[in-house]
Amino acid sequence: MFNKLGVQLYTIRDYMKDEDFADVAFGKLAKLGYTEAHTAGCAFDEKRFAELLSKHGISIIGTHYSYTQIINDPAKTMELHTLWNTKNIGIGGMPKEARENLDGLKNFIQAYNTAAEQYAKEGFKLTYHNHNFEFMRIDGKKTLMDLLYEELDPNNISFVLDTCWVAAAGADVIDWMEKLAGRIDILHLKDMYLKKDAATGKLLPDVTEVGNGNLSWDKIMDTAERIGVKHYVVEQDGSWAGTPFNSLQMSADFLAKYKK
Repeated sequence: MFNKLGVQLYTIRDYMKDEDFADVAFGKLAKLGYTEAHTAGCAFDEKRFAELLSKHGISIIGTHYSYTQIINDPAKTMELHTLWNTKNIGIGGMPKEARENLDGLKNFIQAYNTAAEQYAKEGFKLTYHNHNFEFMRIDGKKTLMDLLYEELDPNNISFVLDTCWVAAAGADVIDWMEKLAGRIDILHLKDMYLKKDAATGKLLPDVTEVGNGNLSWDKIMDTAERIGVKHYVVEQDGSWAGTPFNSLQMSADFLAKYKK
């Protein structure tokens, strides 16, 4: 169903504080079979960052970038993404003020649509990555996600749908994938299970390796292929099996059965 497996570099954020550590980390990713990267910031020179990824055969297929920079400095933003050889310019979530009330959300949608139109003229596409808070009701009836789905420009903005966060919100992953058919260029593959909190004894959702949780991966991967997902990206925020690389190995091993 896919021939290239990607990784969200937030997973290995602790190994990206300088170029020497990053060089070793990218080499480990390549050995695990990850050949695409979705960025989440860079602590050192952006050009060197791209060079090190390329050295290990890893291409950048999209970013989590600064919303402020996207809105206020499109020239610099496009220059950087051209350097990184990607047309997908994204944010990891909306700014805080957009979450607080309906007017704030509407203002964000309008600003992001306006920016997306400008970027599209130069061949770029803006992206939006969800968490679970987008599934809160914002006006007593509709959720933030409903309004993003309805009002973000489908021609110029795509969704980076995060499977774990959709499930954590109590929403149906397959349903949202089908609703967003043709609008998900990058899919975040992340699993979830219930873990007992040591302090309270309560069962709480936690992230885990792909295939080690409760999500229905046969259905997710079948749907992803059918709706035209272009990039399959593993992300694990924490709760690793010792190290992020151990967890990424487990996820890659599980996903191997879906590789073309």
